[in-house]
Amino acid sequence: MSALLDGVLFAYQPLFNLTTGGVIAIEALARPTEGSIRDLLRNAADTGQLTPTDFGLAAQAVRDSERFAVRLPLHVNLLAASVARAHVAAKPLIEAVHSIGRRPADVIIELNPPFSAPAANAFAHGVQVLHNAGFRLALDSVGDGDTPLTLLTSPFIELIKIDRTVVGGVSRDARHRASIEALTHLCERCGSQLVATGVESAEQLAALRSLGVRLAQGNALQPPSANPAVDASIPTAVDDALATEPLPLEERRVHGPRVTELMQPAVTLPAHATADEVRSAFVHDQSVGCVVLLDDSERPQYTVDRNRFLLAVTGPYGHALHAKRSAARLADEPRVVPIGASVFDLLDVLSGGEKIRTNDDLVVVDAAHRCLGIVQVADLVRAVADTKVEEAAALNPLTRLPGSDSVARDVDRRVRAGEIFAVGWLDIDSFKMINDRFGFADGDELIRQVGQALNECAELESVRVGHVGGDDFLLVTGLDDLMAVGSSLIDRPWAVEGVPVSVSLATLVCASGSVAGYREVSHLLAPLKQRAKSIKGTSSWVVGRPGAKEVHVLRGGRARLARTQSSPADPAPMSAAPIQSAPMQAVRNQVGEHTTTRLRPAAPRHLAVR
Repeated sequence: MSALLDGVLFAYQPLFNLTTGGVIAIEALARPTEGSIRDLLRNAADTGQLTPTDFGLAAQAVRDSERFAVRLPLHVNLLAASVARAHVAAKPLIEAVHSIGRRPADVIIELNPPFSAPAANAFAHGVQVLHNAGFRLALDSVGDGDTPLTLLTSPFIELIKIDRTVVGGVSRDARHRASIEALTHLCERCGSQLVATGVESAEQLAALRSLGVRLAQGNALQPPSANPAVDASIPTAVDDALATEPLPLEERRVHGPRVTELMQPAVTLPAHATADEVRSAFVHDQSVGCVVLLDDSERPQYTVDRNRFLLAVTGPYGHALHAKRSAARLADEPRVVPIGASVFDLLDVLSGGEKIRTNDDLVVVDAAHRCLGIVQVADLVRAVADTKVEEAAALNPLTRLPGSDSVARDVDRRVRAGEIFAVGWLDIDSFKMINDRFGFADGDELIRQVGQALNECAELESVRVGHVGGDDFLLVTGLDDLMAVGSSLIDRPWAVEGVPVSVSLATLVCASGSVAGYREVSHLLAPLKQRAKSIKGTSSWVVGRPGAKEVHVLRGGRARLARTQSSPADPAPMSAAPIQSAPMQAVRNQVGEHTTTRLRPAAPRHLAVR
């Protein structure tokens, strides 16, 4: 085995956080002096030395990184077949990590295909062994190998790296975009992070960022080099391209970006570290704002702020007083945030602390309270500001309501979550005639009044509203709030200069699994809206559900049950049979659910600029 490893050198390529622009980790790439790494591993397999050679390469990469005093997490690679024998082969890697004074948690092992080569049970056991040893795990070459779905959703996997063959087509191939978008949703649900590899152009990066990918690696950012480029930054040309690409808001308008988008590697030391050791960490890297002191289980015990620490140790007699003594004497209790938190959750942590600690870094922890990284306050404030600016830019200038995209995202979220909800389409009857008769100023004022009414509805926890354009509005609500919201809009005495005005509301009640998404909801609402508009002389409200022929007319003349249109152009006659039950019971019957009507205020579900 040693002969196979002789002459192997290593190149290092950084992984970038596209939100902060900084380097979050370094990957060690083996470079044999003769042939390729595939040739080396093939020769090892032919001689029965594949597993010790594979682990030997990883151990050698760890030791080689000591030459550069790299404090960022280090990525190394292992084949799935080698991982399956981790219980007997991992010792050299563990010893290498300890020999350079680092923790296993500082090393991310990238699991490489083929995953079908080892027995499934043996591979699962190997993954467990590496995880128990403290290593963090990533999946490599996803999209160009045989990665099983169960591995993509494994709780042990922290990062999923999209193969360059998929990334290469993201800017021009809708199928590649769909694959990455699906992986983005999967990672959001499972709490893992998605990394794009082999990025070669600014166009690819812009497309990736628009799909929600926040971590990337490739020659467009920084090619592999003999010396780890720990201080590298995103090239200006690439950064400019990213800045012009709108970010997907998804849940961001409600909850903001996730903490993983802002997380940076933490500089850590044992809880018993001396002040001299902490000082060395600060001197080594001027960008380090704090040092996190960990216990034996890698849980944060203290944080040492750079400015306060240096002020104490560089003052009169400071070195003599503190150098050889525990750094914990100059430390603070860590301010921790869970890995699933949003930036707005982080603001709550900041607002509840001492004023002197306003700018202290926040420590990100997992479910076991182990340190995963830190978030700098400057990045947090920037992310909140960006979210608010994006949010405000999307608002309708007349009503200050978000557009249809906001409702579309909310509908798709509820569909994915399997919720029961209702989508309403509201418009003003004969609005063109109102403009022609009273003038566009009065027409605009009426639209503003409708927008204000929807703003009031949006104070309910389950309600989200939007202004599609003109006199068309959308709302999404939970079933419990439907009657309260609909009644508040339909029963209001709308008027222009004392002349009554009617409105029409078409509502589609969607049970779990009844619709595929926003596009289908939009299609099904169209005939319902025509039904509501066909009721003349008064405000109207009709309710239907996917796949049903019946339409409940809750407002508009005599509340009754009607048949849906067989086609939008040929409405069927309405039945004169009245509904015997109360309106809310009629709505409940649409989905077969029994709920109670409630009207309770909650935090607004959208940004209203007044």
